[in-house]
Amino acid sequence: MSQTFLNYPSIDPVAISIGPVAVHWYGLMYLVAFVIAWWLANRQARAPASGWDKQQVSDLLFYGFLGVILGGRIGYVLFYQFDSFLADPLYLVKIWTGGMSFHGGLLGVLVAMALFARKYRKDYLALGDFVAPLIPLGLAAGRIGNFINAELWGRVTDVPWGMVFPGAGPLPRHPSQLYHVALEGILLFVIILLVRHFKPARGTLGGVFLLGYGVARFIVEFFREPDAHLGVLSLGMTMGQWLCLPMILAGLGLIIYSQTHKNAAARTA
Repeated sequence: MSQTFLNYPSIDPVAISIGPVAVHWYGLMYLVAFVIAWWLANRQARAPASGWDKQQVSDLLFYGFLGVILGGRIGYVLFYQFDSFLADPLYLVKIWTGGMSFHGGLLGVLVAMALFARKYRKDYLALGDFVAPLIPLGLAAGRIGNFINAELWGRVTDVPWGMVFPGAGPLPRHPSQLYHVALEGILLFVIILLVRHFKPARGTLGGVFLLGYGVARFIVEFFREPDAHLGVLSLGMTMGQWLCLPMILAGLGLIIYSQTHKNAAARTA
């Protein structure tokens, strides 16, 4: 194995400390994600004939925030720590022990969107198109938080940019958190904006997000260290990859559905 590697930059996970009160970078990244989503949502709402007002944007973000927190925690426990839950059902509410699942958070957001759409009589597919651009940069912020916390590191590697993470042993590993930032965050955001530029059919942007995230996460999982208590599952895939397969299929299906109905509407116009 090559001896060329990068040392993990020593970053204090505590951003601000005032007496007994400590604000961690990871928590600040959630705030950054919320601010980004708020700014992008209001920017979209200000577009002519958007059909959105500030109150609706505020309520949407509140619904989404609850969906992320509740769904993320429940998903993490069910997908990754179900044995701990069976041994101690109160583990579900012990959020201070850490543990959030993106896929659980996504399910929570989908439910929150359904409740919001029902309250404000919004079309669900159009709502998905509105929400899709709000997510990727927030995901990138969260992964930066993972990097600062020196958690969710990658597999052992000999690439020159491999890093020795504290608590991960003496061998260099893929900085997989940064791969998440690049693919699920920045690249996916750019792709969604490019697709939106061409004014696609209703539901397309939601499908692009599901497909894009699923593919990006599936790829990064090859470089990310599998969860110690789960390891690699059947067919040599990790839990993250198995959870991405329904996203990929749903994204493809939604894009095909949107294009098919767009063409059908054009033929009957």
